[in-house]
Order: sequence, then structure tokens, then C-alpha cells
Amino acid sequence: MPSFPSFSGTVLKRGAALALACTPACLLGPVAAHADTDTQAWGGFTVNAKIDDHWRASNETILRTGNARGFYEIENNFMVGYKLNKTITVWLGYTFDPNYLHGDFRVREHRIREQVSFDNFARLGPVRLSGRLRMEQRWRDQGVQGTGWRLRPFIKATLPVADTGRGKVSIVASHESFIDFNKTSYQAVGGEERMRNFIGINAPLTKRLTVEAGYLNQYGIRPGRLDSSDHVASVAFTLSL
Repeated sequence: MPSFPSFSGTVLKRGAALALACTPACLLGPVAAHADTDTQAWGGFTVNAKIDDHWRASNETILRTGNARGFYEIENNFMVGYKLNKTITVWLGYTFDPNYLHGDFRVREHRIREQVSFDNFARLGPVRLSGRLRMEQRWRDQGVQGTGWRLRPFIKATLPVADTGRGKVSIVASHESFIDFNKTSYQAVGGEERMRNFIGINAPLTKRLTVEAGYLNQYGIRPGRLDSSDHVASVAFTLSL
């Protein structure tokens, strides 16, 4: 199990600055003339439950597969949140993340995560902006040594384009960076290691169930070798209780 040192205000301020710096221009991502590419498909299902006026619970399951590694990951994230006001919610959670290679089990990863979410914190005309700051501590089984610490600032823009009566259909775009604070055998980059840029459509299927589908590019920074660029077809369902 990892240790949990206290986080300074400086770290949080720097993380907030990184999140706010993710302007729509970031959504285009880097243009890589030479990178290892892969075509992938990701599927997700999230259940969000409102316990009372302040407490929330969330469980997210994600499956990932690609040409290069076949079926390689099933990630489950459980979090409990406390809503401070209409904009800010603080969360604490645990991730169970077994990794595979073409469906054959390789290693289990565990994570503790702390998160602050900012819902609809700003508007640019009809576009609503949301975001989050997520800190993770990662460790692995099978004798793998070290705890990896990383920050994941995320920003999302939502543009409503239609109202179905069950809810609004929106165009969505998001950017997420993965910033490593230390190095381990499985976390080899000091600083920004990866970014995910997504554009798609969010639509209600019922009053409680929504689907978000689109294209995601995951760009990995790999010193000493070609960077990676994964082209992902992403579909995620969210059930709100």
C-alpha cells in the first residue's frame, strides 16, 4: 500500500493552472510525423448515485482493446464524493485495473485517487466548461516495486445543439494530461507522459441514461523511442440514479 503525504497548496495551484491552460487549441493535440500508431476501441459504463444533498457515489467500468495488444485492460473505478456547492465536489476512490496481452493476464494495478471536480465552472457563450484535478497513487502486484504518483488535469467543453425532451444533445470536446511526479519501472517519464483528446456527441437515451460516443486520440511521450498515438473509437454509457 502506498503512503499518503499531505499535498501542498503549491501543487494544487499548479494543477489548477494546468487544467485551465487546456484551451480548445489543446484539443487538436500534437501533430506527430513519426509515431507508433494503434487502432483501438474503448467501452465504458458508469453508475452515478445521489445519496443525499451532499454525498455521491460513482462506479465506472472501462474495457479497452486494440490491434497491437488485443484485449488489454478492464478498469473499475469506485469513488465517494462530497458536494461542497453547486460547482465543486471532492472525491476519494479506489481503482482495480488488471492488465492483459491479447486476453492473457499480465499484472494487476491498484490505485488510490483523490479528485476535485468543477461542474459548469464557466461559460463561453452557449459553451459550458467543466473540469477536474485528479491525483493518483499507483502500485502493482507480482513483485513490481514502487508507487507511482501522477496528476491528471482534465477540461471539457459542452455545446448543446438540440433538446429531445429527455435531455439535451451536445457536442463535447475534452483534453486530459497525465503528469508523472516520480519514476518507477512502469512509470518512466518525469513530467507529462500522456494526453487524451476527445471529440464526440453526448445524447440522452432516457431521462437517466446517456451515451457519449466519438473519437479519442491518446498520445504517449516515450523518451528514447518513437512516441505512441492511439486512434480510439470510444463509447461510454452513464446511468444517473
